[in-house]
Amino acid sequence: MNIFDDLTWRGLINQTSDDAALRAHLATPGRAMYCGFDPTASSLHIGNLVPLLALLRMQRAGHAPVVLLGGATGLIGDPSGKDKERQLKTAEEIAASAERIRRQVLPLFKLDGDAACKVRVVDNHDWISRLSAIELLRDVGKHFTINYMLAKDSVKGRIGREETGISYTEFSYMILQAYDFYHLAKEEGVSLQIGGSDQFGNITAGLELIRRKLSGKECFALTFPLITTASGAKFGKSEKGAIWLDPERTSPYAFYQYWMNADDRDVINYLKYFTFLSENEIVVLERELSESPHLRAAQKTLAGLVTEMIHGATEADNVVRVSEALFGKAELTSVNVGTLLAAIEGAPGKTYASLDEVPALPDLLVELELAPSKSHAKKEIRAGGVYINNERVAAEDFKPAAGQLIGDQVLLVRRGKKNYAAVFVKR
Repeated sequence: MNIFDDLTWRGLINQTSDDAALRAHLATPGRAMYCGFDPTASSLHIGNLVPLLALLRMQRAGHAPVVLLGGATGLIGDPSGKDKERQLKTAEEIAASAERIRRQVLPLFKLDGDAACKVRVVDNHDWISRLSAIELLRDVGKHFTINYMLAKDSVKGRIGREETGISYTEFSYMILQAYDFYHLAKEEGVSLQIGGSDQFGNITAGLELIRRKLSGKECFALTFPLITTASGAKFGKSEKGAIWLDPERTSPYAFYQYWMNADDRDVINYLKYFTFLSENEIVVLERELSESPHLRAAQKTLAGLVTEMIHGATEADNVVRVSEALFGKAELTSVNVGTLLAAIEGAPGKTYASLDEVPALPDLLVELELAPSKSHAKKEIRAGGVYINNERVAAEDFKPAAGQLIGDQVLLVRRGKKNYAAVFVKR
């Protein structure tokens, strides 16, 4: 299948500069295309996965993807989709974030076990920093009229806001991004820029500069649709904020659970957007979703595949085992303790200096806020509603032994099906 057709059935094409011509262009292997990522944060988030995976799809179709890190444009700030001026980061902050993102991106393009990484990662600071102000104004700026720039959505959305407006700094962002496309077309043979729907104006500005400065060079634009959830919530956001690819900012367990919690109305589209499953494979999962939605086979497949892609097979296995264990479907004592701690983050907990200090079960339930009183706690125990590490406990005088501590440091106490608390014992 032509990669253009694959992106089409997945619902990943929002706009192109020329559908038919681009499809024909991509029919020939070896085409070079790029997407830019400004390192304004130290990690990419799951919203960046659509263009990243598009580059990976291009690679698998025999093309030559280029990841552009905006070491220079990140210092300026893209006004697209923003209703006020960005807070500028220092050069050191941008450079450090760019390096972290470089290390984050490269493993994605080695998923097939190929030791040779078939993606180029470049930084626009390497060429934009060499431009003098006069060169930028004479050789680039003269090709853009103010009327042309004012017509772009990224500018129109801000120009009428008297309280914020748009600075000349952000106004110039379009010219810098256009210069990136021109530079890569001239020096690297790039013929396609891809990006989110809010980038179409910036990308077509690059096409205009290439048309004026590289006569005869055929280049294209392709953007992806804005992803929203069926409930109207913003995609990629949780109660704690953005879902980051960096495990230090979003734990693999929280990452996995975000996908597991996908609405039935969204999950099939997410399988198209964020996995490499074929159309037939997704049709099967769609049928299972319709016939047995309670089994959540589509969500489990989505969460497992995306977590493995970003965090690796071992970490994906850890989170699946912990997730199943928390719902009583697997042994808790053998799970990865680090993943378990991430999973129960935010749950009530109490730390004791030693096992001897851990009180009898009724008092423990009260201290962990799992019961309002000792009498209520005893009633819950007698009714069989109290579990230690998923094992039902019927003895009111129960006290944990050293061998019951998960990872020699934590004991999971549960009342009912979903009320968890943790007992931590200092080592």
